[in-house]
Amino acid sequence: MNDLDGWRKRIDEIDQQLVRLLNERSGCAVEIGHLKKQLSQPAWQPEREAEILRNVVKSNHGPLDDAAIRRLFERIIAEARALERHSMEGGALHTKE
Repeated sequence: MNDLDGWRKRIDEIDQQLVRLLNERSGCAVEIGHLKKQLSQPAWQPEREAEILRNVVKSNHGPLDDAAIRRLFERIIAEARALERHSMEGGALHTKE
């Protein structure tokens, strides 16, 4: 790919994949929230979050540096934790048709 439009098209395609995967991951977080409620476990489990961060940094091969990967996943985890809490409280989830 040698042209700007081609690279932008590729980024748009990847963005669509990321949205799909982030929503898939979020659906898992909702289910985990339901299970945590049944098991009387807290939404926030710092040891699990630390494990996730270690895993994603370990699998990082760039060009993003480890600190950037960590920051991105800290945000993803924070959003997932919010969804877990919401599902634990019995809140309805936002979905688009």
